[in-house]
Amino acid sequence: MTFFRQLTIQRLTITILFILLFAMAVRVPTDTDTWWHIRSGEYIIENTSIPTSDSFSHTRAGAEWIDHSWGAQVLLYGVYELFGDGRAPGASGNVGLALFTAALATLGMVFVYLMCEGNAYVRAFVVVLGAAAAAVFWSPRPQMVSFVLGALTLYLLHLYKRRQIDRLWLIPPMFVVWVNMHGGFAIGFIFLLGTIAGEVIGNLLNPTGEHVIRWARLRRLVVIAALSVPAVALNPYGIQMLGYPFRTVGIGVLQDFIQEWGSPNFHQPQTWPFAALLLAVLAAAGLSSRRIDWADLALVTGTAMMGLMAGRNIAVFAIAATPVLSRHVDSWLTDRGWQIRPVRRASRGMLRLNWLLLAVIALGGLVKVVAAVNSTTVREAQETYLPVELAAYLDETPPDGLMFNSYNWGGYLMFAAPDVPVYVDGRTDLYDDAFLRDYLDVVFVRDGWDRRLDEQRIDFVAIEAESFLATVLRDRPEQWREQQFDDERSALFVRIREEDAHD
Repeated sequence: MTFFRQLTIQRLTITILFILLFAMAVRVPTDTDTWWHIRSGEYIIENTSIPTSDSFSHTRAGAEWIDHSWGAQVLLYGVYELFGDGRAPGASGNVGLALFTAALATLGMVFVYLMCEGNAYVRAFVVVLGAAAAAVFWSPRPQMVSFVLGALTLYLLHLYKRRQIDRLWLIPPMFVVWVNMHGGFAIGFIFLLGTIAGEVIGNLLNPTGEHVIRWARLRRLVVIAALSVPAVALNPYGIQMLGYPFRTVGIGVLQDFIQEWGSPNFHQPQTWPFAALLLAVLAAAGLSSRRIDWADLALVTGTAMMGLMAGRNIAVFAIAATPVLSRHVDSWLTDRGWQIRPVRRASRGMLRLNWLLLAVIALGGLVKVVAAVNSTTVREAQETYLPVELAAYLDETPPDGLMFNSYNWGGYLMFAAPDVPVYVDGRTDLYDDAFLRDYLDVVFVRDGWDRRLDEQRIDFVAIEAESFLATVLRDRPEQWREQQFDDERSALFVRIREEDAHD
């Protein structure tokens, strides 16, 4: 309570920072992958078992499936059901998903803030920039758990390196939790190995550095990293989870055709904070008199390369780069004597003014949150980005036979039309590279596309109305009958069989 009794400008800045971060992180759930995770969580709860084979598609039915995110899926489904009132667009379960995502995003940035240096204003500045870069990653998906645990891993390393506080023993049990939540546990190993590599170089080239972890303490860090490897095996799928990240990255079609796995497009505004953060780190490190730490250099350059190769890694870079930016900005300001002395106690008038400002900001944040999760806003957004009408039609009056569907919509169709097995969805590790390339041949109407539909006995096609495939099927009315929807973005084509033609 002392914190709020003495609400100085610095404390007010910190409080406002996290109110604004939470409000910024609240967003309408429109990511199609969100929904297959919720559907999987529902399956786990209803069957009281973790799936080992696929039961949601007709193309991979019965095939081995490693559900690497089963723990987070149960959480997402639980949150959706806690707030929920059904599967309709705009349902109140979306409120739970939005708030849960914002809470995880804010918690991750709390750990980032704790690693930063400088006064409250420096920290707030760099954390806002880091959050703006990482926000491209924030959506109601298991990857948010990896965002929090990745930040926690780096924070534990920060305590060990810079504050001489040993909490490394938490890391192996944390990996046990992590591997049962999301396949992104590889982020933890990236931070561990990057730190170890940087410290080895530091001991060799700069052994007298202020925060270099000396050999004796570095050995303990190596032991912790080694113990974390068998910890990953404590999951329903055993030791094979160790190879899961490599298996996923090895799917070439991800980098070629899926946006989040491709290099960021800097013509799009949402990638500009990443570019700004990267350039800011380079500028601050070059301008400040502080020599960059080798571990910092290893982590920043390594995660920057990851972010440049795949947009989904931008948040990993933000976790690593934001604290480094704060250190060099603080050093640059100190070099010039541009430091603001913190006010220890606020006068009565200042305290009242600070509380008034806090109330106004909190109210504004609440208004933003309420507006973002308003049922009308959610419904309109989901109807804009998701095939809501198509899914409702398939759920109520599905055509007979097997479906071919858009990859982008598979996850949502699994959730909103659960009795219709999908052709493909966001579980890329299940479908493998060869299958997905065959899928793309059909979508882009390449040679043999119609033969594949015939061989797989596809009876109806659920696809984007303006896609190449929809255009071609529309030109074959003797073979395919189109069902149109009011949203003007969804199309359903039902194959006309001989018996139908006679009727």
